[in-house]
Amino acid sequence: MSQTLTLTSAIDGFEFSALGVQPEGPRKGGVVVIQEIFGLDQYVQADLARWAARGYEAIAPSLFDRVTPGYVAEHDPEGFQNGVAAVGKVGMPAMLSDIQACIDALKDKGPVFAVGYCMGGSLVWLAASKLEGLAAGSSYYGSQVRANAALPLHCPVIVHLGAQDAHIDAEATKAAIWTTHPDVPVHVYEASGHGFNNDGRPDSDLADAELARERTVALFEEIAASLEGAPA
Repeated sequence: MSQTLTLTSAIDGFEFSALGVQPEGPRKGGVVVIQEIFGLDQYVQADLARWAARGYEAIAPSLFDRVTPGYVAEHDPEGFQNGVAAVGKVGMPAMLSDIQACIDALKDKGPVFAVGYCMGGSLVWLAASKLEGLAAGSSYYGSQVRANAALPLHCPVIVHLGAQDAHIDAEATKAAIWTTHPDVPVHVYEASGHGFNNDGRPDSDLADAELARERTVALFEEIAASLEGAPA
């Protein structure tokens, strides 16, 4: 079961809320779960539960608290437009600062990873370049990844894209990433469109979603194991 946390952003001292879950069984690490533009909805909460079940402490920051505390919107045209407006009002620097606060809350207890969807997928890519303390990241269908593909990365990242995504050109995004980062795994899921991690949504294929999750977990476990074996 998730609990509501209060964290403080370094950029402006703003106090924002987050949902947090404790790991079931031995703790394997921490995961920052980064939302779509629809807020901390049922899909984010389901993702938190999946991470807890795998042994990870997970935190999902409410990135639109500066606009509307506890923001949640429906996955419909109105919710989309409201979310886009919220992104413009809050801005990427403030959201990255909130993500850094989540990393800082987890980092003293083991490796910290990040996974994000849609807007969150873009933020994972930016966080891997601009923030401190991430061990690895998993970026799902981030529309800003292609434009920022040349940024230097300071931790391993895996990227997931839907071949049927009407909003993102998966092959062009993959090509842009591999131009600068040929070693970054970029997986294109043929049966899926945008938002395919959201089980039950029209563009979601369950087999694709589960395969992407397994690939993400495999990366995080590989990185965690390598850090355990690293010299102090």
